[in-house]
Amino acid sequence: MTTGPTRNPSNLSNEEREKRMWEKLQKGEAIETVDEMSDEYYDNLTNLMLQQADSELAGAFGYVPWIMKAPTTEEKLAVANIVKDEVRHARAMYRLLADIGVDAESHVARHDYTLRVDLKADELKDKRAADDKRVNIFYYTIDSWTDFIMFQFCMDRGAGHQLEDVRRSSYGPWRREIERIFKEETMHVSHGDFWVRKLAFDRSTRSEVQKALDSWYPRTMNIFGKPRTSHNTLYRKFGLKARDNDEVRKGFTDEIRLRCSECGLRLPDWKPDWEKMEEDGVVSG
Repeated sequence: MTTGPTRNPSNLSNEEREKRMWEKLQKGEAIETVDEMSDEYYDNLTNLMLQQADSELAGAFGYVPWIMKAPTTEEKLAVANIVKDEVRHARAMYRLLADIGVDAESHVARHDYTLRVDLKADELKDKRAADDKRVNIFYYTIDSWTDFIMFQFCMDRGAGHQLEDVRRSSYGPWRREIERIFKEETMHVSHGDFWVRKLAFDRSTRSEVQKALDSWYPRTMNIFGKPRTSHNTLYRKFGLKARDNDEVRKGFTDEIRLRCSECGLRLPDWKPDWEKMEEDGVVSG
């Protein structure tokens, strides 16, 4: 990771910064500056924020064609506003990263956020297709208006469940920015909900909506990651996340099952690879 000159402006040792950090965390106070972060905290924080920033930008680029392809002028405006929101979210996250010494502009320049893979199922599982930090669902192509809507219905809802943890993050600047982002993401989910109901209750598009759900639901389930990982344990230790990956996934699943039931849609079966490995007697790392 490329960092800028503000990484450690006070030249405090890692030990001193770690001491200050734990004093604040144990009192329930937020971390506000790099002076208060240990190296380990800093590395984990920047990894999480880059994942969000890259996902926001890649998502925006994936939505751009649907400004032109949306079915009405009203929807063209709606999609354009969603793209604007996502780019603003990405810019806000890269600005936060720059504030703590990450050379965000160089990071963005090194990656192709238009990259997509033409896969018809969830072949990527939890793997990435490139070396950027986006959540891997943003590598899949959006091939139809129904795909675009189902992406919002599933992925934007899944992202909302992940952002719930950031609303309690120990890093103050990120937590405050997420409150602004969260409100706009909620509107994107509502847009997806409206259209899923509309398409699901139309006999001519019902099967198409179910097919899109069958594709995007498994892909979304993979974004949360494996349960009980060493990374997630560190995130929770530092207060950057509040829950294990599986807890977040369960919250998403419970909500989307209810929404599907309201629309008369069948939630497809999904079984993670690590469960299959355990059944086969292979220990998942």
